[in-house]
Amino acid sequence: MTDEQLLRYSRHILLDALGIEGQQRILDSHALIVGAGGLGSPAALYLASAGIGRITLVDDDVVDLTNLQRQILHTEARVGMAKAESGRQALAALNPAVEVVPRQSRLAGAELDALVGSADIVLDCTDNFATRHAINRACVHHRKPLVSGAAIRFDGQVSVYDLARDDAPCYHCLFPEAEDVEEVRCAVMGVFAPLTGIVGTMQAAEALKLVAGIGQSLNGRLLLLDALNMEWRTVKFRRDPDCAVCTPKPAGRSGEYPARPDADRESSAHVCRPASSAPAK
Repeated sequence: MTDEQLLRYSRHILLDALGIEGQQRILDSHALIVGAGGLGSPAALYLASAGIGRITLVDDDVVDLTNLQRQILHTEARVGMAKAESGRQALAALNPAVEVVPRQSRLAGAELDALVGSADIVLDCTDNFATRHAINRACVHHRKPLVSGAAIRFDGQVSVYDLARDDAPCYHCLFPEAEDVEEVRCAVMGVFAPLTGIVGTMQAAEALKLVAGIGQSLNGRLLLLDALNMEWRTVKFRRDPDCAVCTPKPAGRSGEYPARPDADRESSAHVCRPASSAPAK
């Protein structure tokens, strides 16, 4: 670590739980952030400010005027620009030492699998169930920790699915994939601007703890926020022994996982309460 890095990250290094060793692990880490919108904006900003070594920022959309109410990576001057590139510019201005790789694409199939496999931590900041489930399957396949957040109206949620642990539940354990799930859209239902900041910042905090190897994560716990009344509650959940995604497969098939089509970005999947079929306790 250089003298400049020691100074820049000194407030982290002063933390007994983190120290030089933890900060070095942050500097050496690669985060994949899927979604550069309301959640991805604060998540990316805090990961960059904390010095995470490499950020791959993925979004297939462009900056729209309606985004600026909450998507703090972007500016009015960059309306019409690809969100991934707009995010790269914002993060470069904040911390030029962080390598930011923008990708303007809708991830699916082999491309998604390869990116997840190359990352140390994955942050799901997307807006639809199909994409969330595709990311989860790739994380299960590569046993990579997944930090997932959602926000709609005044309701937020965040959890961690640490697939490095054999007994860890995956996203599918809590929210089983189904054809009859009703999805809601921010464009129709609205979203409280600071809520996305709260949830996205918590995703960054969980990601940094995981890569630094400190503290206790939200693995097995879904944290729910009612921002209108500023009330928090926690739902504990376990691995579903019948999960179609993370249940161990027969010998010879451990590397396989079901294929699913990618999502239409126009639909949103911010459901801020656990599914009734989830193995909650």
